[in-house]
Amino acid sequence: MKARSSRRGEGVPPIPQSGDYRLTDARLHSSLTPGFEVAFDGDGFALADIEVVDGRIASISNRQSHPQVNAIDLKGRIVLPCFVDCHTHIDKGHIWPRSPNPDGSFIGALAANETDRCDRWNAEDVARRMDFSLRSAYAHGTRALRTHLDSAAPQDEISWPVFEAMRDKWRGRIELQAASLIGIEDVRETAWFDGLARRVAKAGGILGAVTYMVPDLDALLDHMFSLAIKHGLDLDFHADETDRVEAASLRKIAEAALRHRFEGRMLVGHCCSLARQPDAEVLAALDIVAKAGLAVVSLPMCNLYLQDRRTEATTPRWRGVTLLHEMKARGIPVAVASDNTRDPFYAYGDLDMLEVYREATRILHLDHPVGDWPKAVAETPADAMGLDGAGVLRAGGPADFIVFKGRSWTELLSRPEADRVVVRDGRAIDAALPDYAELDDMMV
Repeated sequence: MKARSSRRGEGVPPIPQSGDYRLTDARLHSSLTPGFEVAFDGDGFALADIEVVDGRIASISNRQSHPQVNAIDLKGRIVLPCFVDCHTHIDKGHIWPRSPNPDGSFIGALAANETDRCDRWNAEDVARRMDFSLRSAYAHGTRALRTHLDSAAPQDEISWPVFEAMRDKWRGRIELQAASLIGIEDVRETAWFDGLARRVAKAGGILGAVTYMVPDLDALLDHMFSLAIKHGLDLDFHADETDRVEAASLRKIAEAALRHRFEGRMLVGHCCSLARQPDAEVLAALDIVAKAGLAVVSLPMCNLYLQDRRTEATTPRWRGVTLLHEMKARGIPVAVASDNTRDPFYAYGDLDMLEVYREATRILHLDHPVGDWPKAVAETPADAMGLDGAGVLRAGGPADFIVFKGRSWTELLSRPEADRVVVRDGRAIDAALPDYAELDDMMV
């Protein structure tokens, strides 16, 4: 059988480029293989065979001891479903070389980003950087991604058409969603904001905003929820990305959802201030969040970078992330995601969800036991995005998965796994990453 491996796949057996095949001795995780009834070990793994027919998973079965026709022996390597990244900013991505954050602070990021947006974000600039970001995410193994789009006028008239064109270009490789991003105070401009909501609806997008503890927050949220109901839109908020103890807009969002009996999907990102608040207040707020049906996404790398950044001679005192364990204990769906990449809000990153999960495990202690935390980069964000069948491996589903060299969590999360093999529709993709030099002419 003729086979070809991806450029990053040396060391992992090649995946055939045509015909049907069977992966044997694959190490699968219980949280990501619904319906596969077998005895899993203490880390949640079991060895299994995966049969791929016509680009789909025909069966997942107990490991066979006898030789198999068209078999590829993975020798216990981990296989995970392709990733789902539910909170990114690919319209901002890769502007760091021309607009760095002067001091690493949140205020510094806001100022640098606004200046760059006003001066440089025409359609060509946004499109080239978005495409570069998507090529990176695709090579790393992401199959679905939601980006926030800076939507303050006049950027809304530039970036939404670019997004629609990019979604069409990437259809079949990455399922792309977009949420509007404005400050909640912009909702006061009701005529303009109503027009933005119509534009978002026309694009099949998600209505979103950054919430702060402004005096009229309840009224502004009421208007957002009313428009979301009117246009049949889901909602996506940035909330409480601060260490201020009094920042409690997450609770305000949940209360608004209950007031409006909102039935759409709601995703809220950051929620950093929860980690600074008294336990009684936190638990009361989370009970309301659970009742309202909100999902929460933590952005551990960006929040670790920005939050509690002090003077040059002072060490940060807290991690900047929200309370995922407490949320999960109350049945609140929780995910982790990439957030910003190489822009003033985060100088690093590459939309690699393995890196996100590795760092989230360390920062948020998603281990000992691992339990079903792997769902936080797969099935849970897929559900939050309304994607049926994504983020899991199951018989009858698409053969979209990643073959790693690691055979255990400690192996998988100790190295970058740059030689992973990304398989889409049963075939290994060319997983070459784009060269940063492609963007050099945009950075002058």
